[in-house]
Amino acid sequence: MACLRYQWTPYLMYGKKIEMGKHTTIYHQGDVGTGFYYLDKGSVKITLLSENGHERSIDYIPTGGLFGEHGAYNGSYLTSAITTSPSVIHFFSDEDLSRICQDHPQSAVIFTHSQIDKLRLLAEIIAFTDSPIELAMANYLLKLVAVHGSNYIPIDQMSFARYIDTSRMTVNKTLQKWRQQGLIELSGRSVIRVVNIEGLRRVYSRIQCK
Repeated sequence: MACLRYQWTPYLMYGKKIEMGKHTTIYHQGDVGTGFYYLDKGSVKITLLSENGHERSIDYIPTGGLFGEHGAYNGSYLTSAITTSPSVIHFFSDEDLSRICQDHPQSAVIFTHSQIDKLRLLAEIIAFTDSPIELAMANYLLKLVAVHGSNYIPIDQMSFARYIDTSRMTVNKTLQKWRQQGLIELSGRSVIRVVNIEGLRRVYSRIQCK
């Protein structure tokens, strides 16, 4: 998704600009959609409620990214979206999307690729449900590095635990192990810096091959 960041910027004039405070729910999982969104400023997390009632934080939208694409054309939202800081978003209705695609045919490719990325993410989460904790954590960190285009990952350990569907203590234990191995650095409780991406990839590959 990193390569798709800001590619929707030329079409912002078609949407509706909305300012939201922290901890505001943008849409709920299961709601019938009326459109999709673009994150201009701030931060938004995506959560998934599993069948057993556990809510997992599965994604963090980078600025310049689309989200809620599955809600276009009356589709149901497959996840929930919540702001984690004061944010500026742009809402695009079905009519807006049709107009954009009519005026700018190349926009349909951008939208479709972003939508596919989201579906791949959900499929990946299902695939890693019963995986070893370190494998799921390494996969998630590598994905976030790619999404944000940065080695600095703005995620707290509780959100990390909710994504993996485990305890914060388990996440902390693995992060401390990786810190000692020189794979990551911890900045407070809300930022993880990946200092050895290749090393983390080797961890992922080694566990995956077991």
